[in-house]
Amino acid sequence: MSEETLLEFPCQFPIKAMGKANLELDLLIIEIVRRHVDEVNEAAVTLRASKDGNYLAVTVTIEATSKRQLDAIYQDLTDHPHVLMAL
Repeated sequence: MSEETLLEFPCQFPIKAMGKANLELDLLIIEIVRRHVDEVNEAAVTLRASKDGNYLAVTVTIEATSKRQLDAIYQDLTDHPHVLMAL
């Protein structure tokens, strides 16, 4: 079965997830991504707080190997109650 996507794998792919800032969200998101990626380098992680500091956006850039891998990461992120949004 072929996977329909405009991406060519492997490729660098940024995964962004957002949630409340007071929950060590960055560690949670990195742990979820590591379930699906062999290596997550600390330099590949960026954090951005909302204007009032209530929310945190975490971007993890990975070496994506397939659409199936990306789908699984996004599914795990959106299934977690502390993740409000994943892009």
